[in-house]
Formats: sequence, structure tokens, C-alpha cells
Amino acid sequence: MMNNLFSIFDPSTNLFNLSLNWMSTFIGILFIPLSFWVTPNRHFIMWNFISNKLNNEFKTLLGPNSYKGSTFIFISLFFFILFNNFLGLFPYIFTSTSHLNISLAISLTLWLSFMIYGWINNTQNMFIHMIPQGTPAILMPFMVLIETISNIIRPGTLAVRLTANMIAGHLLLTLLSGTGINMPNFLLIFLILIQILLLILESAVAVIQAYVISILSTLYSSEVN
Repeated sequence: MMNNLFSIFDPSTNLFNLSLNWMSTFIGILFIPLSFWVTPNRHFIMWNFISNKLNNEFKTLLGPNSYKGSTFIFISLFFFILFNNFLGLFPYIFTSTSHLNISLAISLTLWLSFMIYGWINNTQNMFIHMIPQGTPAILMPFMVLIETISNIIRPGTLAVRLTANMIAGHLLLTLLSGTGINMPNFLLIFLILIQILLLILESAVAVIQAYVISILSTLYSSEVN
């Protein structure tokens, strides 16, 4: 039963289909035609509004010493995760963000980039972060150990947070849809209403998770500057 339940997240057993399934990660680009970028229509206005809001927030988190345009990577990360989370809500579309292959690749790449940049360019600042101000001398070795472990597990926590949240909602929707086969009509209508509410909730989770991942990535980047 559990193998059948989790098989909805299995890309494919066929090598050719497997590559096509992972190509769905970039299918969000197809929803952005050329006229979207050129014509100032309502979609462009909404996109521009969200981008400006994110840019202002990320710029505040990165601080005044950040490079010009450094918020672009985090805005792109937000929309990339958002597209893939939303596409996973449609039937028969592979949800790439429900796999650690994608989420861990994103978080680990960002984390390694931040660490390499920080230890090469701001070595003293990285050592200062190991020991909070006012720590007693006897606790300093333990604080260094705790901060080191906390830093190392960051990419894992980012990846698991995104994957677990996407899997949980999909599993719940799958379980509910499988129980409505032999139900009476009045209970079936009630079940459909619950699924609609869950779908709305999953849409909110898709936005929130994209925002949380991008915000945490921005905070990790601000620590190394």
C-alpha cells in the first residue's frame, strides 16, 4: 500500500520518459510568452509589482554592502520554485520540487557558494559568527561546535523543508481521492468540497514555500557579507 501511495512521486522506470519528466522542471518558461515581457498588460504589471516587492525586501536583508543586482538570483529562485510548486498541482504533471534531487541541488549549490565566498573574502567575519558576543570562555568550544553543525545542516534543512511540504499535501489529496470511489453521492460532494479547500491550501503552501526558501537563502547570503 505504501509503495503504491508513494509511487505517485516516482518519475518513471523508463530512461527516455525519465528525462522528459525532469524536463518538466523548466516547463514554466512556456507560460511566459514574448508578449508577456514586451506588452505592459496586467500580467506584466503583476509580475513587476511582485518583483519590486521582493527586490526591496531582499535588498534590506542583504544590507547596504551588497552588490548591485545581487537580489536577482533570489528573485529568480523564488519564481523558479513557485512555478514548479504550482505545476505539481495539475494532474499528470511531474512535481520536481517534491524530490530531494532538485531541492538539495538548489540548496547545496547556494550554500557552497556562500561558504566559499565567505571563507575566502570575509574569513574574520566567518570566525566571529562562530562565537556570539558575550559568550563565556568556558562555553566557546561548545559554541563553535554547535554553530559549525548548525551551518553544515542548513542545505539539508532547506531541501527537506521544501520536499516534505510538497509531499504532505499531495499525499493527503491522493488519500482523499482514493476513498471516494464507493461513497454515497452526498458524502462524495462533501469530499469534493474538502479537496477543493485542500487545493486552495496547497496553492498557498506553494507560494509560502517559495518565499521561505528564497528568504532563508537571502539571510544565509547576508551572513557572509
